[in-house]
Amino acid sequence: MNSQPALQTTDANDEAAIVAGLIDRARAAMAEFENADQARVDEAVTALAWAIYEPARAKELAEIAVIDTGLGNVDSKIIKNQRKTFGCLRDLMRVKTVGIIEEDAAKGLVKYAKPVGVVAAIAPSTNPAATPVNKAMFAIKGRNAVIVAPSPAGSKTTSMTCDYMRAELEKIGLPADLVQVLPAPVNKQLTQQLMNQSDLVVCTGSQNNVRRAYSSGTPAIGVGAGNVPVIIDATADLADAANKIMLSKCFDNATSCSSENSITIVEDIYEDAIKALEAAGGYRCTPEDKQKVQDTLWDGGHLNRHVIAKDADVFAETCGLPEAAKSAKFFLVEDDNTVGKDSPFSDEKLSLALTVYKAKDFAAAKQHVQNILDFVGMGHSVGIHTKDQAHATELAEDLRVVRVLVNQAHTFGNGGSFDNGLNFTLTMGCGTWAGNSITENLNYKNFINITHLVRTIPEDKPSEEELFGAHWEKYGK
Repeated sequence: MNSQPALQTTDANDEAAIVAGLIDRARAAMAEFENADQARVDEAVTALAWAIYEPARAKELAEIAVIDTGLGNVDSKIIKNQRKTFGCLRDLMRVKTVGIIEEDAAKGLVKYAKPVGVVAAIAPSTNPAATPVNKAMFAIKGRNAVIVAPSPAGSKTTSMTCDYMRAELEKIGLPADLVQVLPAPVNKQLTQQLMNQSDLVVCTGSQNNVRRAYSSGTPAIGVGAGNVPVIIDATADLADAANKIMLSKCFDNATSCSSENSITIVEDIYEDAIKALEAAGGYRCTPEDKQKVQDTLWDGGHLNRHVIAKDADVFAETCGLPEAAKSAKFFLVEDDNTVGKDSPFSDEKLSLALTVYKAKDFAAAKQHVQNILDFVGMGHSVGIHTKDQAHATELAEDLRVVRVLVNQAHTFGNGGSFDNGLNFTLTMGCGTWAGNSITENLNYKNFINITHLVRTIPEDKPSEEELFGAHWEKYGK
């Protein structure tokens, strides 16, 4: 394995000097890569994808991630390492990022793609392997270099992932330093210096990191917190909805920001929907069970790391739930419709606990999910299970949210899917509602600068009457 060389500095504690050394090597690697044509760039992107898609490595990195972070499960992480990477590679092989990427003869415009520079990629503990590869693929597609800042818990996994990417780059004759990683032990000061000295920061993880990225003085893309609410309306195929919710909620033990955190069911079909969810593997908590879950899931107002993202039997055992709960796949916690700090089940839970609400009708359900997002999860996404497409349209028209997923397993659809039109990513913008600079799934366009060649065209100047006529007629001059 091609490990990143040890850094030599005059002071081992000088974080600024350490990062400066990484930046220098990144720029040198970019200088070797700057004249690569599209075919060569695509070879590099494919090499990065293979670094984690190769079955033995996908499994190894999944296993180490679970051991080191204690979050999620191996089988799901293997799927994530491969499926997200494969989908991202599909998307990237279909687009151009070198030279002329668009021509509009009528407007006299020609657009050229250029690199943004050295990218600082902040990686979360929930995805210490898949996210670094995803961001590296986007960065290299734009002929940039990338330096990854791991989470402390996921540092070993992320460093090993970067070593695999470096080795694959060298295998095809490209400089390994197009991909680098902060050296251990990772700390806030090192990560902050990386944010300060890079050309672009792309931050996935804690909202504290996102705020620091935006205040670093470097152009930054951050994403908001997840807390996905999903509606089941009166027209839904309940068995299908329950199965999709189960698959999505249970995937990687609900570590994804796109995992359902609550479902709001209209009153008319409430009990039938609960039965369908139970048939899909849900355990319906009693009021006593609910109190045990609450007392265990939160410790001093913070999520308990001994419970979050754990297997269902571990969750049930740790919470002290009855024997019947230990064979469940996930846990239905019914709550009243209050939302806020005094209602912890309305917050993101990063666990197999799924809050269940009852709404009088669709209008009430729509208002309720907006209330949830206004508390936690602003702008992120909502889901709906329905046969009434007008309901889905109404959510998209009325809610302050970036994505509305219809009849889908949210975790598998929100970050791109082979059966919807969203591009594959592990970083999802939430718009200004969440203080984010993008309202899309992070993609290659976020990693290129564009030069516009502008030529003259026949004059396109309307008359005053064409522009002001309607105004003058209605309001006078």
